Amino acid sequence: MTARAAIRVLIADDHPVVRDGIRAMLGTQDDLEVVGEAVSGSDAVRLVRDLRPDVTLMDLQMPELDGASAISRIREHDPGARVIVLTTYDTDSDISRAIDAGAIGYLLKDTRREQLFDAIRAAARGESALSPAVATRVLSWARADAPGALSGREIEVLGAVAQGMSNKAIAAHLCISEATVKTHLLHIFAKLDVDDRTAAVTVAATRGIIRLGG
Repeated sequence: MTARAAIRVLIADDHPVVRDGIRAMLGTQDDLEVVGEAVSGSDAVRLVRDLRPDVTLMDLQMPELDGASAISRIREHDPGARVIVLTTYDTDSDISRAIDAGAIGYLLKDTRREQLFDAIRAAARGESALSPAVATRVLSWARADAPGALSGREIEVLGAVAQGMSNKAIAAHLCISEATVKTHLLHIFAKLDVDDRTAAVTVAATRGIIRLGG
């Protein structure tokens, strides 16, 4: 009986200690093989094209090109590419942006090793691989009866507000009208029970909806 080929994994993380740790963990599994390591987002895009791994583990905070942008470029070149985000960030805005970019999975770096192994295997089969906490948040966005839950677009608008962007700049960035931006803001204020942009950003950051400081 012919042995099944190992799942080929690319690690994309700019911290050498993290890369070494992941490589060591995956090395304990006969069916998982690390085929390369990327130290920047642009490096990850290039290596995915060159090595064509079955699954890529991508950190969000990457030099040159952030993880979500790298995922988007990877998927533009190869719509079938399977990328799992492996990060320390778990705000709604981070999760939403990564999934919108085309990530098939989203895990936190404190995920148990067995869960990481299972997620890689699931992704290789084309199945989604979300940590329980992330899955709960994603489902809440789709539930019409979820009180106070912001939609993906509302999270994008609020994230832009947190960066100091004006309504006009947000409209241009998201390719929507200023009137639509104002409507989203009114919905955000109502859902967060606030009266202005500053309060909305403060409450959203406290609740883990958006992340401040980059």
